[in-house]
Amino acid sequence: MNKNTWIIGFTLFAMFFGAGNLIFPPNLGLDSGQYFWPSILAFSLTGIGLPLLGVIIGAVDKEGYIGSLNKISPKFSIIFLIVIYLTIGPLFAIPRTASTSFEMTITPIAHTSSNLALFIFTAIYFIVVLYLCINPNKMVDRVGSLLTPILLLTILAMIIKGFVDFGGNGPTKAAEAYTSNLAGFSQGFTNGYLTMDAIAAIAFSMIVVNAVKATGVKHANVILKQTVMAGVIAAAALLFIYISLGFIGNHMDVSQAKLDSLAAKDQNVGTYLLTTIAGVGYGVFGKYLLGIIVALACLTTACGLIVSVSEYFNRIFPKIPYKAYVIIFTIISFILANQGLNSVIKMSVPVLSVVYPIAITSVLLILLARLFPTKPIAQRIPVAVVTIVAILSIVDSQGWIKIGFIHALPLKQYSLEWFPVAVVFTIIGYIVAAFVKNEKPIVYEKE
Repeated sequence: MNKNTWIIGFTLFAMFFGAGNLIFPPNLGLDSGQYFWPSILAFSLTGIGLPLLGVIIGAVDKEGYIGSLNKISPKFSIIFLIVIYLTIGPLFAIPRTASTSFEMTITPIAHTSSNLALFIFTAIYFIVVLYLCINPNKMVDRVGSLLTPILLLTILAMIIKGFVDFGGNGPTKAAEAYTSNLAGFSQGFTNGYLTMDAIAAIAFSMIVVNAVKATGVKHANVILKQTVMAGVIAAAALLFIYISLGFIGNHMDVSQAKLDSLAAKDQNVGTYLLTTIAGVGYGVFGKYLLGIIVALACLTTACGLIVSVSEYFNRIFPKIPYKAYVIIFTIISFILANQGLNSVIKMSVPVLSVVYPIAITSVLLILLARLFPTKPIAQRIPVAVVTIVAILSIVDSQGWIKIGFIHALPLKQYSLEWFPVAVVFTIIGYIVAAFVKNEKPIVYEKE
């Protein structure tokens, strides 16, 4: 494994490791109580396993996910990728990086959360993002060789002290939703959606592949191998941090009165837990240590997302130059970031509940097509049905329209009703494909 692979792996880790990766694991640890291990392992499955798989599968076709999804349906490819890039880009994920940075750096240090302070902070934040992203060819080196090592060292310092301070306590009492190991697994699995990493992998995969190619690697199998190794480096770092932060949160004693107070003030529980870990461990300096961690984590993720989204839209609408997209999406992200952290998270939940099942199904179908002869119709059928079920399920759960049959689907109580549907209709798709004679099996193009 050469130096370039390590740099690319560190860059991928830094792009994945953003706001949600910090605030969700300790919160999950606190809520899961005695069901911590099934919860954190399920969280890691959707927060690490699927993103790793997504990055690797992105290297299957020389055109990345654009080429792979085109083989399902060109129209589906364009619509779905636009939704994904907007979701992980200027509408939700990028604004969340800025609002999280503000809430965990300026608020605990300056003791203010005013709209004016948020406006000034996000203006400076996005000017830095704009500078780093305006030339994407230098972004990998800037992030992978400089920012990521600092990020890892500061996180490690906080985790070690957190183990010392809280590791000796007993586990917390499980929250109401955590009634069994299966319920804990379900909660962890769906909480992993909120990191947005599995869908971000669809965007980041091309950055990784292009970075590998930039080192002089040309052969498709070598590109795939280097991509896998870079992905494993990123996944290993994420797994260590998730389990560590989750375990510390699982052993923190937070009273119900304090949780009620946080809810009344509309403060995020995860940010409170992280601030407490840093404050207990390092006192006043801990606030600054946490500020460095959050600022670096969010900044590197924002940069990766801005570059990915801008490159994609420049590819499908090339008349507008890349730099113009960077400026446009940075401005949109700046505006939405000023809505505040909890508002951004709440707005994203319904969208992610629809996008994630479709994304997971598509990625797994592409993997199956790589392993077995597969005709396009065998992919179109399960994707279409899962899309319908995911949309109807969120319409029902949000109370917009009551849809009775959704509640009869297996695993509905665990918000995983789409999964058995995906399995059944994938089988049906392959059966139908056997009778369709005018379609040829999918072939993924290589260099």
